[in-house]
Amino acid sequence: MACTTILVGKKASYDGSTMIARNDDGHFDEKKLVVITPDKAKQKYKSVISHLEIDLPKNPLSYTSTPSVDTKNGVWAANGINEANVSMSATETLTTNPLVLGADPYVVYKPRKGKQKEIPGGIGEEDLVVLVLPYIKTARQGVIRLGSLLEKYGTYEANGIAFGDENEIWWLETIGGHHWIAKRVKDEEYVMMPNQFGIDSFDLKDAFGAQKEHLCSSDLKEFINDNFLNLNNDKIFNPRYIFGSHSDADHVYNTPRAWYIGRYFNLNTYKWDGENADFNPESDNLPWSLVPEKKITVEDVKYILSSYYQGTPYNPLSNIDNPKKGIYRPIGISRTGVMAVLQIRPYMPKLLKGVEWICFGANPYNAICPVYTSVKQIPKYFSDVTLDVSTNNFYWNSRLIGALADEEFGYCVQHIERYQMAVSSRGHEILNKYDAKMIKSKSYKLLDEANEELANMAKEETTKALNNILKTVSEHMRVGYSRADK
Repeated sequence: MACTTILVGKKASYDGSTMIARNDDGHFDEKKLVVITPDKAKQKYKSVISHLEIDLPKNPLSYTSTPSVDTKNGVWAANGINEANVSMSATETLTTNPLVLGADPYVVYKPRKGKQKEIPGGIGEEDLVVLVLPYIKTARQGVIRLGSLLEKYGTYEANGIAFGDENEIWWLETIGGHHWIAKRVKDEEYVMMPNQFGIDSFDLKDAFGAQKEHLCSSDLKEFINDNFLNLNNDKIFNPRYIFGSHSDADHVYNTPRAWYIGRYFNLNTYKWDGENADFNPESDNLPWSLVPEKKITVEDVKYILSSYYQGTPYNPLSNIDNPKKGIYRPIGISRTGVMAVLQIRPYMPKLLKGVEWICFGANPYNAICPVYTSVKQIPKYFSDVTLDVSTNNFYWNSRLIGALADEEFGYCVQHIERYQMAVSSRGHEILNKYDAKMIKSKSYKLLDEANEELANMAKEETTKALNNILKTVSEHMRVGYSRADK
């Protein structure tokens, strides 16, 4: 399992934007940032993993995508913002339990065997962005389209999917092979999602009535009752108890990440440390969402998705030796391919609303750079990524910086901090400059120019950081020797 997701409602963010963000960290996957325009779209989609063929709607929208460079296992678009300024992140791998899978098994691909024909599987992480994002104009429409696809074709895995527009954010979680629930994120709250079933409250009356803040598969009530899935002892309907897991593995891999996120954004709301803590890293009842103690910025999202339990005994990079060091899975992990903060700014003209903040490689060491999304192409520094190591693109430079800095973090940390501050600060500066220019002129022909300036800035600062870190690490190589050494 992999990934960590953060969702930030518009009243919880610093500028009234909605923000959805996710670490895509299943494995060391080479990633790039591109735009898929309607002329590149196909009328029929075929999944590589499940061999499922699906007819696609006509008139797709253009959208950004962070696909795998190597497509042998499929597209794996991961996230994006379409031209209607709807964002989507897919997916957060989730957990479930045997009762659910026994009642609604996954739809798994079965290859041809003897006289038995090939049986396609359902849809999965490989497919979801491509099947949904080009065909929706609101976050709610995203939930409805994906929900209908799940009910028709099924899925072969458990996933959580986020949708955002300028007004709202929705979170959908799959249940078994064909079922699902979705909940609207409250405007004043943020959501913390590690790799386990997350939603901890759900209004079935609303889902089967007005559907203001809750949606679900059409037979969810019958599915729960017929299969004796309701494990709640009181009147509160908690989907996490019914559809999720509470395993020993969760307590080292999942719940500590949610604990650290809540501890960061709500340090004074609850007691997070010590014997009498309200919540600890292994608590099964950590809230799915909270009102933060202060407004959340892009940099806050980047920091928490880069975190590794700083300020706690669990920090794997700490110089202090203790038995708790490194016992929990960090949020900022080595194998991240891409992380994106998808920001929809409601106060901007349509072509300026969508901004995708992008970074590649291990988040503790990388820097995040913004890109306007209402364009037809992305600068080569972000898009022209090869399978071979190269210093010509953001992806490989970020991977190189991380691999070098990790071994000598104490010596490199100042370079990393200065690098992250420079890219983020200059990113805001360039956005502010071009926002003002385009609003004043009421012309948006400068979007490509703005993105090129952002890419050039990222390249300049990344090259500087790589130079500094390589020099620092070289100075501390273990094969170093001089005649003055003792």
